[in-house]
Amino acid sequence: MQCVFCGGKVESRQVTFVYDYESEFFFVENVPAQVCTQCGEKFYSPEVTEHLIHLAKTRLKPTKVVKVPVFEYADPVLS
Repeated sequence: MQCVFCGGKVESRQVTFVYDYESEFFFVENVPAQVCTQCGEKFYSPEVTEHLIHLAKTRLKPTKVVKVPVFEYADPVLS
């Protein structure tokens, strides 16, 4: 399979899916995906996509919770 965006080679990998909605973040680790080795674009099968949507809607108890530092971008040229 070739990447529909850049034409690069696509291979199977386990990835972390990240979803952000209204400043609420949702991470799912070890998701099967096809990933372009050239541009990094990720492609999910319809079954995987359906399962990810189900996880987001059901609000299950997470496997773990991580604390993540957040920084504000400041343009060094303007500072």
